[in-house]
Amino acid sequence: MTTQLPVLAAGALVWRETEGEVRVLLVERTQHRDHSLPKGKLDPGETLPQCAAREIEEETGVRIALGAPLGTTEYRLPDGRDKVVYYWQAFVDEEEAERAPFEPNDEILELLWLSLDAAKARCTYEHDVDVIERFEERLAAGHAHTFPIIALRHAKAANPFNWEGDDASRPLTDRGERQSRAVAPGVAAFGPRRIVTSSAVRCRQTVAPLAALTGIAPRATAEISQESSVDPRAALEARIAKAVRKRRGTVLCSHAPIIPEIVTAVVHAANGLESERTHRASMLHTAEFTVLHVSAGDTPALVALETHAPAEP
Repeated sequence: MTTQLPVLAAGALVWRETEGEVRVLLVERTQHRDHSLPKGKLDPGETLPQCAAREIEEETGVRIALGAPLGTTEYRLPDGRDKVVYYWQAFVDEEEAERAPFEPNDEILELLWLSLDAAKARCTYEHDVDVIERFEERLAAGHAHTFPIIALRHAKAANPFNWEGDDASRPLTDRGERQSRAVAPGVAAFGPRRIVTSSAVRCRQTVAPLAALTGIAPRATAEISQESSVDPRAALEARIAKAVRKRRGTVLCSHAPIIPEIVTAVVHAANGLESERTHRASMLHTAEFTVLHVSAGDTPALVALETHAPAEP
């Protein structure tokens, strides 16, 4: 008997503050006439964060940057397949919420901005209530506002044993170029404001599609290169401490030996503790990235972390 793979989907608990009150976004679906958090199925070649950001904008017109993850919901579809939906929290300001060019369509009949209690009462499905309650816990802890520090390993590069130039000049392979294009929208979904890359060619090429997508000019530096003549840890600690102090979402693209140093520096700057989980999050394959979500409250705290890989053909 062949086991069917689950249907994957992604969405977000989109929230805003109106006159001091938190309101979350529910949608009423046109055909089902139910009320739920906005979400949609994963398209071929997408990462889950890319899917979440795309689906929210397509369904509601609201452009979002993903915040910290809120876990998953799982349920059985009428055809017997399992469905797994990944959720993130996503704050939008009043201007963006009002700007959203929504019109009723074949999929979504109405957008509803409701208080937390009203949203839980209106939800058709209990699993949506569970997601709202997870957000309530985060809100109560003072961690509703977060910003990302993203550690990105460069994409697949030319074999060092066959490359005649110096190691820093090794370019991406064709597969590496595909990986860099595939991973860019997923990284961009978290709304980074700064891109820092190792000066090595393979790292600069990896962030090129991300730079084109976001309009952010990358800053290349030997400080986070494995070819650096000095120990990168002090420079990384200072750079990341500054990003945390300024609450500035930052992508750092580097090499396998440097990624653990980046993750460790973020953990320390966010007053967190190193663990087996943070260790696993630093062991990245080519073009994988780990997002460390840091609270933007008065005291930095590591709220969540997650790792994603490009979907390759």
